[in-house]
Amino acid sequence: MTETPAEPTVPPAERLSPDQLATLFLFESLDLDKRQWLSERGRVETRAGGTATFTEGEEATCFFVLLSGTISMHRRVEGTDMEISRTNQRGVYAGATQAFVGGEESSRYLNTVHAITDCEFWVIDADVFGQTIRRWFPMATHLLEGMTIGLRSSQAIVGQRERLLSLGRLSAGLTHELNNPAAAAVRATASLRERVSKMRRKLAHLATADVDPKALVVLTELQEAAVEKMAKVEKLTPMQVGDAEDELTDWLEDRGVDDAWDLAPTLVAAGVKVDWLEEVADSMPAELLPDGLHWVSYALETEQLMNEIEDSTHRISALVGAAKQYSQLDRAAHQDIDLRDGLISTCVMLSHKMKAAGITLVKELDPDLPLVPAHPAELNQVWTNLIDNAIHAMPDGGTLTLRTSRVQDSVLVEVGDTGTGIPAPLQQKIFEPFFTTKPVGEGTGLGLDISYRVVTQRHGGDLQVHSVPGDTRFTVRLPLAEPPSVL
Repeated sequence: MTETPAEPTVPPAERLSPDQLATLFLFESLDLDKRQWLSERGRVETRAGGTATFTEGEEATCFFVLLSGTISMHRRVEGTDMEISRTNQRGVYAGATQAFVGGEESSRYLNTVHAITDCEFWVIDADVFGQTIRRWFPMATHLLEGMTIGLRSSQAIVGQRERLLSLGRLSAGLTHELNNPAAAAVRATASLRERVSKMRRKLAHLATADVDPKALVVLTELQEAAVEKMAKVEKLTPMQVGDAEDELTDWLEDRGVDDAWDLAPTLVAAGVKVDWLEEVADSMPAELLPDGLHWVSYALETEQLMNEIEDSTHRISALVGAAKQYSQLDRAAHQDIDLRDGLISTCVMLSHKMKAAGITLVKELDPDLPLVPAHPAELNQVWTNLIDNAIHAMPDGGTLTLRTSRVQDSVLVEVGDTGTGIPAPLQQKIFEPFFTTKPVGEGTGLGLDISYRVVTQRHGGDLQVHSVPGDTRFTVRLPLAEPPSVL
Protein backbone atom coordinates (compact mmCIF):
# COMPACT_ATOMS: atom_id res chain seq x y z
CA MET A 1 0.00 0.00 0.00
CA THR A 2 1.41 3.40 -1.04
CA GLU A 3 1.55 6.00 1.70
CA THR A 4 0.10 9.39 0.79
CA PRO A 5 2.38 12.29 1.80
CA ALA A 6 0.76 14.65 4.26
CA GLU A 7 -0.31 18.00 2.89
CA PRO A 8 1.38 21.17 4.20
CA THR A 9 -0.45 22.40 7.29
CA VAL A 10 2.02 24.83 8.87
CA PRO A 11 1.64 28.57 8.18
CA PRO A 12 4.73 30.09 6.48
CA ALA A 13 5.38 32.39 9.44
CA GLU A 14 5.98 29.35 11.71
CA ARG A 15 8.31 27.52 9.35
CA LEU A 16 12.04 27.26 8.82
CA SER A 17 13.07 27.79 5.25
CA PRO A 18 14.90 25.03 3.35
CA ASP A 19 18.12 27.04 3.64
CA GLN A 20 17.65 27.40 7.40
CA LEU A 21 17.08 23.64 7.72
CA ALA A 22 20.34 23.08 5.84
CA THR A 23 22.20 24.74 8.73
CA LEU A 24 21.17 21.86 11.00
CA PHE A 25 23.54 18.86 10.85
CA LEU A 26 20.60 16.46 10.75
CA PHE A 27 19.32 17.88 7.42
CA GLU A 28 22.42 19.39 5.79
CA SER A 29 22.85 16.46 3.36
CA LEU A 30 19.23 16.42 2.14
CA ASP A 31 18.44 17.75 -1.28
CA LEU A 32 16.33 20.88 -1.73
CA ASP A 33 13.07 19.01 -2.44
CA LYS A 34 13.27 17.07 0.82
CA ARG A 35 14.15 20.17 2.82
CA GLN A 36 11.25 21.97 1.16
CA TRP A 37 8.93 19.14 2.18
CA LEU A 38 10.14 19.32 5.77
CA SER A 39 9.92 23.11 5.78
CA GLU A 40 6.27 22.98 4.83
CA ARG A 41 5.37 20.45 7.52
CA GLY A 42 7.60 21.39 10.44
CA ARG A 43 6.99 24.30 12.76
CA VAL A 44 8.94 26.42 15.20
CA GLU A 45 7.81 26.25 18.83
CA THR A 46 9.12 27.84 22.01
CA ARG A 47 9.29 26.54 25.56
CA ALA A 48 9.75 28.79 28.55
CA GLY A 49 12.67 28.07 30.85
CA GLY A 50 11.76 25.74 33.71
CA THR A 51 9.06 23.87 31.80
CA ALA A 52 8.96 20.31 30.41
CA THR A 53 9.18 19.97 26.64
CA PHE A 54 7.81 16.43 26.87
CA THR A 55 7.55 13.82 29.64
CA GLU A 56 8.74 10.24 29.86
CA GLY A 57 5.96 7.70 29.38
CA GLU A 58 3.63 10.00 27.44
CA GLU A 59 2.61 9.11 23.90
CA ALA A 60 5.43 10.14 21.54
CA THR A 61 3.65 12.50 19.12
CA CYS A 62 6.46 14.85 18.02
CA PHE A 63 10.09 14.94 16.91
CA PHE A 64 12.06 17.90 18.34
CA VAL A 65 15.23 19.61 17.06
CA LEU A 66 16.83 22.25 19.29
CA LEU A 67 17.37 25.64 17.62
CA SER A 68 18.42 27.72 20.63
CA GLY A 69 18.55 27.57 24.41
CA THR A 70 19.67 24.93 26.90
CA ILE A 71 17.86 21.68 27.64
CA SER A 72 18.40 18.78 30.04
CA MET A 73 17.38 15.15 29.58
CA HIS A 74 16.05 13.16 32.53
CA ARG A 75 15.05 9.57 33.37
CA ARG A 76 12.72 8.62 36.17
CA VAL A 77 14.53 6.79 38.98
CA GLU A 78 12.87 5.88 42.32
CA GLY A 79 10.04 8.30 41.71
CA THR A 80 12.20 11.32 40.84
CA ASP A 81 13.79 12.63 37.66
CA MET A 82 17.54 11.98 37.33
CA GLU A 83 19.42 14.21 34.91
CA ILE A 84 21.28 12.26 32.22
CA SER A 85 22.67 15.06 30.10
CA ARG A 86 22.51 18.82 29.52
CA THR A 87 23.28 20.65 26.27
CA ASN A 88 22.85 23.86 24.27
CA GLN A 89 24.18 22.39 21.00
CA ARG A 90 22.08 23.59 18.10
CA GLY A 91 20.60 20.74 16.09
CA VAL A 92 20.42 18.06 18.79
CA TYR A 93 17.21 16.08 18.56
CA ALA A 94 14.90 14.16 20.91
CA GLY A 95 11.34 12.96 21.28
CA ALA A 96 9.85 10.46 18.84
CA THR A 97 13.26 9.24 17.65
CA GLN A 98 11.85 5.82 16.72
CA ALA A 99 8.87 7.06 14.72
CA PHE A 100 10.28 5.31 11.64
CA VAL A 101 9.81 1.84 13.19
CA GLY A 102 6.82 0.23 11.51
CA GLY A 103 4.07 -1.44 13.47
CA GLU A 104 4.84 0.41 16.69
CA GLU A 105 1.64 1.00 18.63
CA SER A 106 1.35 3.78 21.21
CA SER A 107 5.08 4.56 21.18
CA ARG A 108 6.14 6.42 24.33
CA TYR A 109 8.75 9.03 25.08
CA LEU A 110 11.75 7.25 26.59
CA ASN A 111 12.83 10.22 28.69
CA THR A 112 11.85 13.70 29.83
CA VAL A 113 13.34 16.90 28.36
CA HIS A 114 13.28 20.12 30.38
CA ALA A 115 13.92 23.61 29.02
CA ILE A 116 16.56 25.08 31.34
CA THR A 117 16.39 28.46 29.59
CA ASP A 118 13.88 29.77 27.08
CA CYS A 119 14.23 27.37 24.14
CA GLU A 120 13.24 27.31 20.52
CA PHE A 121 12.58 24.01 18.70
CA TRP A 122 11.80 22.88 15.21
CA VAL A 123 8.97 20.36 15.63
CA ILE A 124 7.31 17.91 13.29
CA ASP A 125 4.52 15.41 13.93
CA ALA A 126 5.87 11.89 14.52
CA ASP A 127 3.41 10.17 12.19
CA VAL A 128 4.21 12.49 9.28
CA PHE A 129 7.95 12.39 9.89
CA GLY A 130 8.11 8.62 10.38
CA GLN A 131 6.17 7.75 7.24
CA THR A 132 8.27 10.05 5.12
CA ILE A 133 11.60 8.78 6.47
CA ARG A 134 10.50 5.25 5.57
CA ARG A 135 9.63 6.39 2.07
CA TRP A 136 12.80 8.45 1.52
CA PHE A 137 15.32 6.03 2.96
CA PRO A 138 13.81 2.54 2.75
CA MET A 139 17.07 0.61 3.08
CA ALA A 140 18.39 2.68 5.98
CA THR A 141 14.99 2.51 7.64
CA HIS A 142 14.86 -1.26 7.33
CA LEU A 143 18.38 -1.54 8.76
CA LEU A 144 17.56 0.69 11.71
CA GLU A 145 14.21 -1.00 12.20
CA GLY A 146 15.87 -4.39 12.15
CA MET A 147 18.49 -3.22 14.62
CA THR A 148 15.86 -1.79 16.98
CA ILE A 149 13.45 -4.70 16.85
CA GLY A 150 16.26 -7.25 16.66
CA LEU A 151 17.90 -5.83 19.77
CA ARG A 152 14.65 -6.03 21.68
CA SER A 153 13.97 -9.55 20.44
CA SER A 154 17.47 -10.82 21.13
CA GLN A 155 17.41 -9.23 24.57
CA ALA A 156 14.15 -11.00 25.35
CA ILE A 157 15.42 -14.35 24.01
CA VAL A 158 18.78 -14.14 25.75
CA GLY A 159 17.09 -12.98 28.94
CA GLN A 160 14.68 -15.93 28.79
CA ARG A 161 17.59 -18.29 28.11
CA GLU A 162 19.52 -16.88 31.04
CA ARG A 163 16.53 -17.33 33.33
CA LEU A 164 16.12 -20.93 32.16
CA LEU A 165 19.82 -21.63 32.73
CA SER A 166 19.61 -20.00 36.12
CA LEU A 167 16.56 -22.10 36.94
CA GLY A 168 18.42 -25.22 35.79
CA ARG A 169 21.42 -24.43 37.98
CA LEU A 170 19.18 -23.72 40.97
CA SER A 171 17.24 -26.94 40.35
CA ALA A 172 20.46 -28.94 40.13
CA GLY A 173 21.73 -27.37 43.34
CA LEU A 174 18.41 -27.96 45.12
CA THR A 175 18.35 -31.59 43.93
CA HIS A 176 21.87 -32.06 45.24
CA GLU A 177 20.95 -30.53 48.59
CA LEU A 178 17.81 -32.69 48.83
CA ASN A 179 19.67 -35.85 47.87
CA ASN A 180 21.93 -35.80 50.94
CA PRO A 181 19.22 -35.80 53.65
CA ALA A 182 16.99 -38.06 51.56
CA ALA A 183 19.78 -40.64 51.19
CA ALA A 184 20.56 -40.33 54.90
CA ALA A 185 16.92 -40.98 55.77
CA VAL A 186 16.84 -44.06 53.51
CA ARG A 187 20.01 -45.46 55.07
CA ALA A 188 18.77 -44.75 58.59
CA THR A 189 15.43 -46.42 57.82
CA ALA A 190 17.14 -49.57 56.58
CA SER A 191 19.38 -49.68 59.66
CA LEU A 192 16.42 -49.01 61.91
CA ARG A 193 14.56 -51.99 60.48
CA GLU A 194 17.58 -54.19 61.18
CA ARG A 195 17.96 -52.93 64.77
CA VAL A 196 14.27 -53.36 65.55
CA SER A 197 14.49 -56.93 64.25
CA LYS A 198 17.46 -57.62 66.56
CA MET A 199 15.59 -56.07 69.49
CA ARG A 200 12.66 -58.42 68.88
CA ARG A 201 14.94 -61.45 68.75
CA LYS A 202 16.86 -60.41 71.86
CA LEU A 203 13.62 -59.74 73.75
CA ALA A 204 12.30 -63.14 72.69
CA HIS A 205 15.51 -64.76 73.94
CA LEU A 206 15.20 -63.02 77.29
CA ALA A 207 11.54 -63.95 77.57
CA THR A 208 12.16 -67.65 76.93
CA ALA A 209 15.02 -67.80 79.45
CA ASP A 210 14.38 -68.43 83.06
CA VAL A 211 14.62 -64.77 84.02
CA ASP A 212 13.34 -63.18 87.16
CA PRO A 213 10.58 -60.67 86.17
CA LYS A 214 12.23 -58.13 88.44
CA ALA A 215 15.36 -58.37 86.31
CA LEU A 216 13.32 -57.55 83.18
CA VAL A 217 11.91 -54.51 84.96
CA VAL A 218 15.45 -53.47 85.82
CA LEU A 219 16.50 -53.89 82.18
CA THR A 220 13.58 -51.74 81.01
CA GLU A 221 14.46 -49.04 83.51
CA LEU A 222 18.10 -49.18 82.40
CA GLN A 223 17.00 -48.82 78.82
CA GLU A 224 14.91 -45.71 79.60
CA ALA A 225 17.73 -44.25 81.68
CA ALA A 226 20.21 -44.79 78.85
CA VAL A 227 17.91 -43.11 76.31
CA GLU A 228 17.43 -40.15 78.64
CA LYS A 229 21.17 -39.95 79.21
CA MET A 230 21.77 -39.91 75.44
CA ALA A 231 19.60 -36.81 75.03
CA LYS A 232 21.89 -34.88 77.39
CA VAL A 233 25.22 -36.18 76.15
CA GLU A 234 28.11 -33.74 75.76
CA LYS A 235 29.97 -33.59 72.47
CA LEU A 236 33.44 -35.16 72.62
CA THR A 237 36.52 -34.60 70.52
CA PRO A 238 37.63 -37.45 68.21
CA MET A 239 40.49 -38.28 70.59
CA GLN A 240 38.13 -38.37 73.59
CA VAL A 241 35.75 -40.62 71.67
CA GLY A 242 38.57 -43.05 70.82
CA ASP A 243 39.76 -43.23 74.41
CA ALA A 244 36.23 -43.74 75.74
CA GLU A 245 35.52 -46.53 73.23
CA ASP A 246 38.75 -48.32 74.17
CA GLU A 247 37.88 -48.10 77.87
CA LEU A 248 34.35 -49.47 77.38
CA THR A 249 35.58 -52.23 75.06
CA ASP A 250 38.05 -53.43 77.70
CA TRP A 251 35.35 -53.39 80.41
CA LEU A 252 32.88 -55.34 78.25
CA GLU A 253 35.45 -57.96 77.20
CA ASP A 254 36.49 -58.49 80.80
CA ARG A 255 32.91 -59.43 81.58
CA GLY A 256 32.49 -61.78 78.66
CA VAL A 257 30.26 -59.57 76.51
CA ASP A 258 30.42 -60.63 72.84
CA ASP A 259 31.03 -58.06 70.10
CA ALA A 260 32.28 -55.53 72.63
CA TRP A 261 33.95 -53.55 69.82
CA ASP A 262 30.52 -53.17 68.17
CA LEU A 263 28.66 -52.12 71.32
CA ALA A 264 31.22 -49.59 72.57
CA PRO A 265 30.67 -46.86 69.89
CA THR A 266 26.91 -46.88 70.48
CA LEU A 267 27.30 -46.68 74.24
CA VAL A 268 29.88 -43.86 74.00
CA ALA A 269 27.62 -41.92 71.64
CA ALA A 270 24.92 -42.19 74.30
CA GLY A 271 27.22 -40.81 76.96
CA VAL A 272 27.63 -44.15 78.78
CA LYS A 273 30.74 -44.46 80.98
CA VAL A 274 32.33 -47.26 82.97
CA ASP A 275 30.85 -46.14 86.29
CA TRP A 276 27.32 -46.38 84.82
CA LEU A 277 28.08 -49.86 83.52
CA GLU A 278 29.30 -50.83 86.98
CA GLU A 279 25.91 -49.77 88.37
CA VAL A 280 24.19 -51.86 85.70
CA ALA A 281 26.32 -54.89 86.54
CA ASP A 282 25.47 -54.55 90.22
CA SER A 283 21.71 -54.30 89.55
CA MET A 284 21.19 -57.51 87.54
CA PRO A 285 22.36 -61.11 87.46
CA ALA A 286 25.79 -61.63 85.84
CA GLU A 287 24.42 -64.21 83.39
CA LEU A 288 21.92 -61.62 82.00
CA LEU A 289 24.46 -58.82 81.66
CA PRO A 290 25.59 -59.56 78.02
CA ASP A 291 22.02 -59.94 76.68
CA GLY A 292 20.83 -56.97 78.70
CA LEU A 293 23.57 -54.68 77.43
CA HIS A 294 22.92 -55.80 73.85
CA TRP A 295 19.24 -55.02 74.31
CA VAL A 296 20.02 -51.58 75.76
CA SER A 297 22.48 -50.97 72.91
CA TYR A 298 19.84 -51.81 70.31
CA ALA A 299 17.43 -49.38 71.97
CA LEU A 300 20.08 -46.65 71.89
CA GLU A 301 20.85 -47.31 68.24
CA THR A 302 17.14 -47.21 67.45
CA GLU A 303 16.85 -43.83 69.17
CA GLN A 304 19.89 -42.51 67.32
CA LEU A 305 18.51 -43.69 63.98
CA MET A 306 15.12 -42.09 64.66
CA ASN A 307 16.88 -38.83 65.51
CA GLU A 308 18.82 -39.08 62.24
CA ILE A 309 15.62 -39.67 60.27
CA GLU A 310 13.96 -36.74 62.05
CA ASP A 311 16.91 -34.44 61.27
CA SER A 312 16.96 -35.57 57.63
CA THR A 313 13.25 -35.04 57.09
CA HIS A 314 13.40 -31.65 58.83
CA ARG A 315 16.24 -30.72 56.47
CA ILE A 316 14.17 -31.79 53.47
CA SER A 317 11.19 -29.82 54.78
CA ALA A 318 13.39 -26.76 55.30
CA LEU A 319 14.75 -27.00 51.75
CA VAL A 320 11.27 -27.37 50.29
CA GLY A 321 10.13 -24.41 52.38
CA ALA A 322 13.07 -22.34 51.13
CA ALA A 323 12.29 -23.27 47.52
CA LYS A 324 8.65 -22.38 48.09
CA GLN A 325 9.62 -19.04 49.64
CA TYR A 326 12.07 -18.39 46.79
CA SER A 327 9.58 -19.11 44.01
CA GLN A 328 6.67 -17.44 45.87
CA LEU A 329 4.32 -20.03 44.37
CA ASP A 330 1.63 -19.48 46.97
CA ARG A 331 2.04 -15.74 47.43
CA ALA A 332 0.39 -12.72 45.85
CA ALA A 333 2.29 -10.93 43.07
CA HIS A 334 2.62 -7.70 45.06
CA GLN A 335 2.50 -7.46 48.83
CA ASP A 336 4.26 -6.25 51.97
CA ILE A 337 7.18 -8.60 52.63
CA ASP A 338 10.07 -9.19 55.01
CA LEU A 339 13.17 -8.89 52.83
CA ARG A 340 15.11 -11.23 55.12
CA ASP A 341 12.95 -14.19 54.05
CA GLY A 342 13.91 -13.75 50.40
CA LEU A 343 17.60 -13.28 51.20
CA ILE A 344 17.74 -16.38 53.39
CA SER A 345 15.86 -18.58 50.92
CA THR A 346 18.12 -17.40 48.09
CA CYS A 347 21.19 -18.33 50.15
CA VAL A 348 19.73 -21.79 50.68
CA MET A 349 19.20 -22.18 46.93
CA LEU A 350 22.81 -21.16 46.23
CA SER A 351 24.42 -22.85 49.24
CA HIS A 352 25.94 -25.62 47.10
CA LYS A 353 27.89 -23.00 45.13
CA MET A 354 29.15 -21.39 48.32
CA LYS A 355 30.28 -24.75 49.70
CA ALA A 356 32.05 -25.66 46.46
CA ALA A 357 33.97 -22.34 46.44
CA GLY A 358 34.75 -22.42 50.17
CA ILE A 359 32.89 -19.16 50.82
CA THR A 360 31.98 -18.01 54.32
CA LEU A 361 28.51 -16.48 54.62
CA VAL A 362 28.02 -13.62 57.09
CA LYS A 363 24.44 -12.45 57.72
CA GLU A 364 23.92 -9.11 59.44
CA LEU A 365 20.15 -8.87 59.09
CA ASP A 366 18.34 -6.25 61.17
CA PRO A 367 15.74 -8.13 63.29
CA ASP A 368 13.52 -5.03 63.42
CA LEU A 369 13.41 -4.45 59.66
CA PRO A 370 9.99 -3.13 58.58
CA LEU A 371 7.93 -4.72 55.84
CA VAL A 372 8.45 -3.41 52.31
CA PRO A 373 5.82 -3.23 49.52
CA ALA A 374 7.31 -5.30 46.72
CA HIS A 375 7.06 -8.04 44.11
CA PRO A 376 8.80 -10.81 46.12
CA ALA A 377 9.51 -13.20 43.23
CA GLU A 378 11.16 -10.41 41.21
CA LEU A 379 13.26 -9.27 44.17
CA ASN A 380 14.38 -12.86 44.70
CA GLN A 381 15.72 -12.76 41.13
CA VAL A 382 17.66 -9.62 42.08
CA TRP A 383 19.14 -11.33 45.16
CA THR A 384 20.02 -14.35 43.01
CA ASN A 385 21.88 -12.22 40.47
CA LEU A 386 23.78 -10.23 43.09
CA ILE A 387 24.73 -13.22 45.26
CA ASP A 388 25.63 -15.39 42.26
CA ASN A 389 27.90 -12.62 40.93
CA ALA A 390 29.54 -12.31 44.35
CA ILE A 391 30.19 -16.07 44.42
CA HIS A 392 31.66 -15.91 40.92
CA ALA A 393 34.00 -13.11 42.06
CA MET A 394 35.48 -15.39 44.75
CA PRO A 395 36.46 -18.66 43.00
CA ASP A 396 39.14 -19.36 45.61
CA GLY A 397 36.97 -18.61 48.62
CA GLY A 398 36.24 -15.48 50.58
CA THR A 399 33.49 -13.86 52.63
CA LEU A 400 30.00 -13.07 51.37
CA THR A 401 28.22 -10.52 53.55
CA LEU A 402 24.49 -9.82 53.54
CA ARG A 403 23.46 -6.74 55.48
CA THR A 404 20.09 -5.04 55.93
CA SER A 405 19.23 -1.78 57.65
CA ARG A 406 16.70 1.01 57.69
CA VAL A 407 17.70 4.51 56.62
CA GLN A 408 14.94 7.11 57.04
CA ASP A 409 12.04 6.09 54.77
CA SER A 410 13.92 3.30 52.97
CA VAL A 411 15.37 -0.15 53.58
CA LEU A 412 18.93 -0.89 52.46
CA VAL A 413 20.11 -4.34 51.40
CA GLU A 414 23.85 -4.75 50.90
CA VAL A 415 25.53 -7.70 49.19
CA GLY A 416 29.30 -7.59 49.69
CA ASP A 417 32.18 -9.83 48.68
CA THR A 418 35.94 -9.93 49.17
CA GLY A 419 36.77 -10.67 45.54
CA THR A 420 39.11 -8.84 43.18
CA GLY A 421 36.69 -5.97 42.67
CA ILE A 422 35.35 -4.16 39.60
CA PRO A 423 37.70 -1.66 37.90
CA ALA A 424 36.49 1.94 38.23
CA PRO A 425 36.02 2.49 34.44
CA LEU A 426 33.68 -0.52 34.30
CA GLN A 427 31.53 0.43 37.26
CA GLN A 428 29.62 2.91 35.10
CA LYS A 429 28.82 0.20 32.54
CA ILE A 430 27.89 -2.86 34.54
CA PHE A 431 24.17 -2.00 34.55
CA GLU A 432 24.07 -1.69 30.75
CA PRO A 433 22.36 -4.46 28.77
CA PHE A 434 24.71 -7.20 27.49
CA PHE A 435 27.73 -5.78 29.33
CA THR A 436 29.53 -8.44 31.37
CA THR A 437 32.92 -8.84 33.00
CA LYS A 438 32.70 -12.63 32.84
CA PRO A 439 34.56 -14.68 30.21
CA VAL A 440 32.82 -15.38 26.89
CA GLY A 441 30.09 -17.98 27.34
CA GLU A 442 29.76 -17.52 31.10
CA GLY A 443 27.48 -14.50 31.19
CA THR A 444 24.98 -12.69 29.00
CA GLY A 445 25.30 -9.30 30.67
CA LEU A 446 21.58 -9.13 31.45
CA GLY A 447 21.62 -10.06 35.14
CA LEU A 448 22.50 -6.62 36.49
CA ASP A 449 20.47 -4.86 33.80
CA ILE A 450 17.39 -6.85 34.82
CA SER A 451 18.17 -6.29 38.51
CA TYR A 452 18.53 -2.54 37.96
CA ARG A 453 15.23 -2.31 36.11
CA VAL A 454 13.40 -4.42 38.72
CA VAL A 455 14.70 -2.24 41.56
CA THR A 456 14.32 1.17 39.92
CA GLN A 457 11.32 0.78 37.63
CA ARG A 458 9.26 -1.86 39.41
CA HIS A 459 9.94 -0.78 42.98
CA GLY A 460 10.93 2.89 42.72
CA GLY A 461 14.27 2.12 44.40
CA ASP A 462 17.94 2.45 43.56
CA LEU A 463 20.84 0.06 42.92
CA GLN A 464 24.42 1.22 43.29
CA VAL A 465 27.87 -0.37 43.41
CA HIS A 466 31.01 0.52 45.33
CA SER A 467 34.07 -1.56 44.57
CA VAL A 468 37.75 -1.68 45.44
CA PRO A 469 39.93 -4.81 45.50
CA GLY A 470 38.81 -6.95 48.41
CA ASP A 471 35.59 -5.00 49.03
CA THR A 472 32.76 -4.92 46.50
CA ARG A 473 29.30 -3.90 47.71
CA PHE A 474 26.04 -3.71 45.79
CA THR A 475 23.49 -1.63 47.69
CA VAL A 476 19.77 -1.87 46.98
CA ARG A 477 17.55 0.87 48.38
CA LEU A 478 13.81 0.18 48.51
CA PRO A 479 11.25 2.74 49.69
CA LEU A 480 8.90 1.86 52.53
CA ALA A 481 6.07 3.72 50.80
CA GLU A 482 4.23 2.29 47.86
CA PRO A 483 5.63 3.72 44.58
CA PRO A 484 3.24 6.17 42.83
CA SER A 485 2.86 3.70 39.96
CA VAL A 486 3.82 0.04 39.90
CA LEU A 487 4.66 -0.76 36.28
